Amino acid sequence: MYRLTVVAASPRKAWATLVLTVVAVVGVLSLNNPEPASPDSSSGLPATFQSVQVERLQAQLPTTGFDPVFAVVSRTDGGALAQLDLDEVARRTARPGSVSAGAPARPPEVSPDRAVAVFVVPVSTAGGDEAVAERVQALRAEIQQGLPQQVQVQLTGGPAFTTDLIGVFDGADLTLLVATVAVVAVLLLVTYRSPVLWIVPLMVVAAAEQVTLRLVENVLPRLGLAADGSTTGITSVLVFGAGTDYALLLIARYREQLRLNPSRFTAMRIALHRTAEPILASGGTVVLACLTLLLTTLEGTRALGVAAALGVLVAMVAALVVLPCAIVVCGRQLFWPLIPRTGSASTDGRLWGRLGAGVAARPRLIAGAGVALLAVLAAGGVGLTTGLSPVEQLRAKPESVLGAQTLARGFPAGAVEPVAVLTTPQAVQAVTDAAAAMPGVASARPGTAGTDIAQVDVILQAEPGSEESFAAVRQLRTTLADIPDASVTMGGSVATALDVQDAQQRDRRVVIPLVLVLVAAVLVALLRSLLAPALLVATVVASFFASIGASWMLFTTVLDYPALEGGVPLLSFLFLVALGVDYNIFLVTRAREEAAKSGTRTGMLTALRVTGGVITSAGILLAAVFAVLGVLPLVALTQIGIIVCVGVLLDTLLVRTVIVPALAFALGERFWWPRQLDRRGRIGA
Repeated sequence: MYRLTVVAASPRKAWATLVLTVVAVVGVLSLNNPEPASPDSSSGLPATFQSVQVERLQAQLPTTGFDPVFAVVSRTDGGALAQLDLDEVARRTARPGSVSAGAPARPPEVSPDRAVAVFVVPVSTAGGDEAVAERVQALRAEIQQGLPQQVQVQLTGGPAFTTDLIGVFDGADLTLLVATVAVVAVLLLVTYRSPVLWIVPLMVVAAAEQVTLRLVENVLPRLGLAADGSTTGITSVLVFGAGTDYALLLIARYREQLRLNPSRFTAMRIALHRTAEPILASGGTVVLACLTLLLTTLEGTRALGVAAALGVLVAMVAALVVLPCAIVVCGRQLFWPLIPRTGSASTDGRLWGRLGAGVAARPRLIAGAGVALLAVLAAGGVGLTTGLSPVEQLRAKPESVLGAQTLARGFPAGAVEPVAVLTTPQAVQAVTDAAAAMPGVASARPGTAGTDIAQVDVILQAEPGSEESFAAVRQLRTTLADIPDASVTMGGSVATALDVQDAQQRDRRVVIPLVLVLVAAVLVALLRSLLAPALLVATVVASFFASIGASWMLFTTVLDYPALEGGVPLLSFLFLVALGVDYNIFLVTRAREEAAKSGTRTGMLTALRVTGGVITSAGILLAAVFAVLGVLPLVALTQIGIIVCVGVLLDTLLVRTVIVPALAFALGERFWWPRQLDRRGRIGA
C-alpha cells in the first residue's frame, strides 16, 4: 500500500502524476481502433448449436444472401381489403430492384376475412446491418409513397426488426452519457454540500469512462470478441458507479484525516493507506466476477465480461492514483464552505451512531426482522418466468413490432418467423408431411432447394419466443430426426431463441456458483476469517433474491413485462453480488480496524458511525446510476437497471445498516472466528 501513497507524497510528485495521467489519457484516446471482430454467428452462439449450423448451411442454397421482409397490409378503419388496394401494394413491392437485388416477391397471402394481407419481399443482406437498414428504409419509402387512403403497409420480419433496433439506438449512447453525468453531478453536489468539490471526482471518473470505452474498442477485436449493443451502456454505467463509489470512500477518509493533520499531504497518505485495501478488495471482487463471464456460451456475454473487468480496473486506478493527486493539489479550499480545519470536530455520523446503538440493544430481534423482510420480498418472485419474444424486447413500438401484431390478427402468430428445417432434397416431402402433421404446427411447405441441401419452412401456431413455440421446436427436432436419410437440422429465429435460452440456463449453472466461491475467497483473504465471510455472502445472496422478487412485482403490476429477458438473471446476480458486497467490505474492514483497538461491539459501532453517511451516499448513487439504464430502449437493460437499483438500495439501507451490524453484535468476538482474541478480548490485528 505504501507505493500507492507515494504519488501524493508532495506537490511535485502529485503534479507529475497528473501530467503523466493527461499524457496517458490523450495517448489512449488517440489509439486507432482495429477492425471489429466478426461474430461467430448472428446470435453469438458457437457452431455446436443447430441454429448456427443452419445459418452456415443456408449459404449453400441458391437464394443465399436474402432475408424475407413481410409487408403487412391492412386498413386503418379495420375493413376488408379491396383487390385494388392489393394491386397497388403489389406494384410497389415489385419495383425496388436495388432493394431486393432483383429477387422476385411472392404473391400475397390474404387472411380469410380479407382484413390483413402479407407480401414477402426478399431483401439483400449484403454489406451488413447498416446496408440492410438502408434497403429497408428505401423499401418503406417506396411503398408509402401515394398509398390509397386508409390503407397502411407495415414492414416486419428480421431485416425490419434490425432496422428499427438501429433506429431506436440512434443517439442512445449520448443520451445515456448525459443522463449518467447529470445524476452523478447532482448526487455528488448533495453529498458534499460544496459547489466545487464534486467537479474533481466527476472529471476523473468521466475521463476513466472514456478511456475504458476506447480500450474496449481496441481490446475486444484483438481477443476475437464482438460486442453487442448493450456492452457499451452497461460498461459506462459500471465505471461511473464503481469509480464514484471509490471516490466517495477516499474523500471521506481524507476529510477525516484533515481534521487530525495540519499537512494535507500527510492526511492524503494516511487516507490512501487506509482505503486502498477495501477498494482493491471490492474492485478485485468485481473484476474476478466479471471475468467469470468468459466461461459463458454467448459471445456478447463474454465480451461484456472483458469490458466490465477493464472498466473496474480503470476505475480503481483512477481512484487510487489520479484522484488523490487531483484532490491534494487543490488544497483544503476544495471543501468550501465546509472546510475541515485541523482539530475541528466532525459533525457527521450522529444519525448512524444512534441507529447503531438501537441495533446493538436488540441485535437478535432486529436481525430476525431484517431477514424476514428479505424473505417477504423474495416471495414476490414466485411465478417468475424468463424469455421475451422479439416484439417484447423493445420498450418502444416501432413499425416492425406493430406490423407483427397486425399480421398476428389474420395469420398464425409464427407466420412472421418460420422455422427453417434443412434436410436432403430427397427427404423434402417426408419432412414436410411429418412437420405439417405435428401438433402446434400451422403449416409446412418446401422452400429453396440446392444440390445437396433443401429447406422446409414450418410456421408455428404459437407466438415466436413463447414456451409453446419452444416446446413445438423441441418436438420437431425429436420427431424429424427419426426420418431416414433426412439429416435434419433446424434453425430460424425461434430455434435460435431456444438455443440461446438453453445456453443461458447452462451459463447460470456454471457462473453463479463460481462467483459465490470467488467472492467468499476474497472475503476470507481480506478478513482472515471464515464465519464473517460466510455471513456476508449469505446476506448479499438474500438481498439478490429479495430484489428479484420486488422487481418482479413491479414488472408485472406496473410495467406490464410478461417475463425477464433470458440474460437478465445472470447479469443481475453478477453485479448485485459483486457490487453489493462492496459496502459490506467498506463497513467490515473499518469495523475490523476499530475492533483491534476496542473490541467488536465498540468497533462495529464506530465503523457504522463513521462510514454510515459515505456508504449510504455511495449506495444511493450506484443505484441511481444503474437506474439510468432505463433510458435505453431495450427491456433487458431496463430490467437489469431496476433489479440492480433495488438490490443495491437493499444492501445499502438494510443489509449493511441493520442486518450485518446486528449479526456482529449478536455474535460478538465469534463474528471473526477462527481469529484469536487477545487478553483484553480484542481480535488479533
